[in-house]
Amino acid sequence: MYKTIKKLLSIPRYQKRMYIALYDIVAITASLYFAVFVRLGTTNFSLGYPELGSWLATVLVTIAVFIKLGMYRAVIRYMMVAALGYIFLAVFASTITLMISSFFFNTFVPRSVPFIFAGFAILSLGAPRILIRNYYYQFHRRNKPNVFIYGAGSTGRDLAYSLTNGEDYNPTVLFDDDDKKIGQIIYGLRVHSYADFYKLQHLYQPVKLLIAINNISKEKRLHLVDKLSEWPIELQSVPSVEDIATGRSKIDEIKDLDIADLLGRTAVEPELDLLSKNIVNKCIMVTGAGGSIGSELCRQIITLNPKLIVLFELNEYNLYKIDQELQSTKKHLKLETIIISALGSVQRQNRVEKLMKAYNIETVYHAAAYKHVPIVEDNIVEGIRNNVFGTLSVAQAAINTGIKNFTLISTDKAVRPTNIMGASKRLAELVLQALSEQDNQTCFTMVRFGNVLGSSGSVVPLFKQQIRQGGPVTVTHPDITRFFMLIPEAAQLVIQAGAIANNGQVFVLDMGEPVKVLDLAKRMIHLMGMTERTLKENGEKKPGNIEIKFSGLRPGEKLYEELLIGDNVTGTCHPKIMTAMEKKLSWDEMQIILQRLDQCCHDFDSECLKQILLEAPIGYMPK
Repeated sequence: MYKTIKKLLSIPRYQKRMYIALYDIVAITASLYFAVFVRLGTTNFSLGYPELGSWLATVLVTIAVFIKLGMYRAVIRYMMVAALGYIFLAVFASTITLMISSFFFNTFVPRSVPFIFAGFAILSLGAPRILIRNYYYQFHRRNKPNVFIYGAGSTGRDLAYSLTNGEDYNPTVLFDDDDKKIGQIIYGLRVHSYADFYKLQHLYQPVKLLIAINNISKEKRLHLVDKLSEWPIELQSVPSVEDIATGRSKIDEIKDLDIADLLGRTAVEPELDLLSKNIVNKCIMVTGAGGSIGSELCRQIITLNPKLIVLFELNEYNLYKIDQELQSTKKHLKLETIIISALGSVQRQNRVEKLMKAYNIETVYHAAAYKHVPIVEDNIVEGIRNNVFGTLSVAQAAINTGIKNFTLISTDKAVRPTNIMGASKRLAELVLQALSEQDNQTCFTMVRFGNVLGSSGSVVPLFKQQIRQGGPVTVTHPDITRFFMLIPEAAQLVIQAGAIANNGQVFVLDMGEPVKVLDLAKRMIHLMGMTERTLKENGEKKPGNIEIKFSGLRPGEKLYEELLIGDNVTGTCHPKIMTAMEKKLSWDEMQIILQRLDQCCHDFDSECLKQILLEAPIGYMPK
C-alpha cells in the first residue's frame, strides 16, 4: 500500500493536473445528469444540440474558473479548507452559466435543476479533494514521530502548519500559558495548559518539545526554559526572528535551543552608531572569516551594508560555507555589498598586502588564529608562527597600505598565560602595541574576551555529542569555571570597541559572572531530555541517563580564567566595554624578541621557544 501511494505521489505534476481536470469534467457531467434525473425521476429525457450546448458551456466555465483560481496549481494533499471556498465560487459560476445557457440555447431545464446540480457539484468536486487530503495526512502521520509545540501564537501556528505539511515531525499538541487560548483548535490541534503535559505525554509519546515563541523578552524566555527543563523531554526551538528575516533559516528548521538559553545570560543591545562607524559604505577585510568568531563578524558586518567585504581564510571549505551564507543574506536583504572570497595564509604578508591594496581596504578585523589550547600546546612552532608572526604580517600589510582601523581578536588566556596559545596571543597584543607607537596612520585595537558558547573550541558542541551518544560527559574538574559570552554578542562588542578606540588600546569585554562548567553540563543534559547519573552519599550511583566524569585538567589549562593583568581598568562610553592600562614594549624591544622567536621557529626548536616565552615580559607560567 505504501509503495502504491509513493508511486502515485511521484507521478509528474502535469499528468496529475490532466487527470484532475478530466475527473472534474466527468464530475460536472455526472452532477448535471443526476440533477435532471432527481428532478424528473426518469432517465428517459432527450439529449439534443441545445442540451449539449448548455453542458459544454457549464463545463468550460467551471474549468476556466478553477484555472483562474489556481486550483490545478495547488497540491491536493496540501490543500487547506479555505480552498473549498474556491470550489463554491466555481460551482456558483457554473450554476449561473447553466441558467443563462439554458435560456440562450432554449434548453428544457426545470428551475430547480440548477440548485440540485449545485449540491451534487459541490459534493463531487469537493469531497474527493478533502478525502485525499485527510487520507494522506492520516497515512503520512504514521511515518513521522510525534512532537509537542509550546506556543500557540503566530510562530506556533506557522510551525504547526509547516510540520504538518513536512516530512520530519507530526505535531500533536499545542501548549500555551495564555488562558484565553486554552481549548482553541488550530490546524486540528487543541491548545492545552502546562498542567496537562504528563497526561498528554503518556498518550502521544512525543520525541521532542519545540519552543515556538519569539516575541518575548530574554528574561521571560530564560524563565520559560527553566520551567520547561523540568519536563523529561528534549527541548528544541524554531530559529530566531533575525535568522528567518535574513534568510539563514526557515520556520520549520528545528534546532537545538539557542546558546543563550544554556548560558542564562541576556545580551546588551548594541549601539548602532558605534556598529556602523567603521563599516557602513566602507571596504572591510576579515581574516579567519570562516572561523567561529570570524564568520559571526562577517554576518554582523554585511547587515551594516559595507561597500565591500573581503573574506580571507586558509580553510577552503570554511570559506565556501561563509561565502554561500553571505551571498544568501545579500540576496535576501537586497544589498549591494561586493563579497570577495580569498584563500590564503595570514603569514604571507605579500598576499595580504596585495588584497588590501587591490580592494582599498579601510577596516581590518583580525580573527585568524590557532586557539585550541591542547593542539597549540603540541604544535608550538606553528602556534607561534600563526598567532604571532601572522598578526605581525597582517599588521605590517595594513600599515603599508594605509589601513585606518585594525582590530585584533584576543583572549582572556593572554592574561598571565599558562599555555602556548595564551602566550602567543599576549605577544600578538604586544606586537600591535609596539607598532602603534610608530608614526603610521593605522589605529591598532585589541579586544580581549573569554569563551564564546557554540564556537568550534567551546565545550558546548562536545557536550552535545557526548550526550547524544549516551555519555559520559567529560568535565576536566568539578570546580573549573569560565567566562562565557554568546558569539553574536561578542562580535557586536568587538565592532563597537574598534569604533571607540585610540591607537594601541586593549579593550576588555564585560563577561559577567564566571560559570561553572559542571553546571553548564548539567543544564545541557536536562534540556536534552536526560538526567545526570550521580553518586549517593553511600557511594552508590543515583539512577540517571548520562554519567558525568572528571578527566583532570589538560596541559596548560587553568582552573580559573582572568581578563585583566592588573587592576588598572577604566570604563568607556559603552557599559560592556572597558579599557585596560597595561605594560607595553617599544618596537626595538619587540624586534629583539621577534628575531629570537623567528630563529627558533626556523630551527623547529620548541624548547628554545618556551625559554623565550618564559623570559619575555608576558607573565608566562606553564603548568
